[in-house]
Amino acid sequence: METRRDIFQAIADPTRRAIIALIALQALTPNAIAEHFDTTRQAVSKHLRILTECELVKQEYKGREIYYQLEIEKMKEIDKWIEQFRKIWETRFNQLDNVLATMKKQKK
Repeated sequence: METRRDIFQAIADPTRRAIIALIALQALTPNAIAEHFDTTRQAVSKHLRILTECELVKQEYKGREIYYQLEIEKMKEIDKWIEQFRKIWETRFNQLDNVLATMKKQKK
């Protein structure tokens, strides 16, 4: 039975979040990505494999090189999930603003 990796488990790791931030700007080879980290090339490859399994990044072959690039649609899934909480927070902040405004008026 194949277990599918969860995108939230993937982004829980700070190194993987850093890789996502790197390739958000441009597609990079594994070696170019590894240069940004004080770790082995094998460790970076493992992180890239996990991100690929979660479909957060995709591989593109250019000649003999593999380039990793961000999968924007999958990132939108994360944003969509977070959006529900953003709406709750905004509502609560607006309610707090109203309470503070009312208190300020009462002090005058």
